[in-house]
Amino acid sequence: MHHTGQNSRRSNYQETALIEKIRALPPERVHEVEDFVDFLQLRDEDGRLLRASARLSEKAFFDAWDNPEDAAYDRL
Repeated sequence: MHHTGQNSRRSNYQETALIEKIRALPPERVHEVEDFVDFLQLRDEDGRLLRASARLSEKAFFDAWDNPEDAAYDRL
């Protein structure tokens, strides 16, 4: 449990330092930072969606490929 407190303090420090850096930027740069954060969030979301769709399609592909007609290909 002690590590959680350290991580929390470190996270708070990093958050505070980042906010101070952003506050020091001119408004047009703040907009660029916001756009970049949005990009990172979308990229993470795209990755989660891709992994979820792959998991959902596994059974359908298994059913389509696991049949006697395709057994010859399995032995290649």
